[in-house]
Amino acid sequence: MLKVESLYKKFPNGVVALDGVSLSISAGEHVGIVGESGCGKTTLARVIMGLVSPEKGSVLFEGKALKDMRARRADFCRKVRMVFQDPFSSLDPRYSVRMILKEALRLEPRMNTGEELTRMRKVLENVRLPVDILTRYPHEFSGGERQRIAIARALMTSPKVLILDEAVSSLDVLVQKEILLMLEDLQHKMDVTYVFISHNLRVVRRLASSVAVMHEGCIVEYAPCDKLFTNPEHPYTQGLLKAAFNYEVV
Repeated sequence: MLKVESLYKKFPNGVVALDGVSLSISAGEHVGIVGESGCGKTTLARVIMGLVSPEKGSVLFEGKALKDMRARRADFCRKVRMVFQDPFSSLDPRYSVRMILKEALRLEPRMNTGEELTRMRKVLENVRLPVDILTRYPHEFSGGERQRIAIARALMTSPKVLILDEAVSSLDVLVQKEILLMLEDLQHKMDVTYVFISHNLRVVRRLASSVAVMHEGCIVEYAPCDKLFTNPEHPYTQGLLKAAFNYEVV
């Protein structure tokens, strides 16, 4: 479904964020991308979304290169959606929840008011928020509620791929647990492929079926979740596991 080939991205300050990154993601697969801060995880997500242009390499969705999809950009943005790390800055404070959700529907075929409200109610139910919040504004919600609204916005177009960039890292532990339970539930309810970016291996272990480990702009190991956590091969992966779970990898 989603494939990146030999991506290379160097920023003006000389930092090489991506150095020949290749990755294939199948429909229904839930891929975790892990690594320390600055390893290139978020840059990879932004390149996939077309927010950052690489110097080399390509991104393909359903067999078509992203650079060849400019005429179908809206269609791509409907099918591949992203939830950003900070729920406080990713929502426009001037927009009510209804306006935030309606904005996503600009990518969909035109709907009447009743159809829009039906879609909004269904999505809010899926993220466990009441319908009566539609008239409220972002400043009236907690961080966890804002992130649920951000996830609801992403789900409004019934995407095939949902990229979650550190989607729970800014939330406290109890709220993280609630969001993760919700995401697990959505895995079963919706036909959506997750790309879950995080430095938290415990979170990735819970959601992912496969894991890509990034280090200094490269993917150094890519394996099914169970195999990677029980028998990691790369020394960097072994170090991450030791730091996260406080045990020796053998």
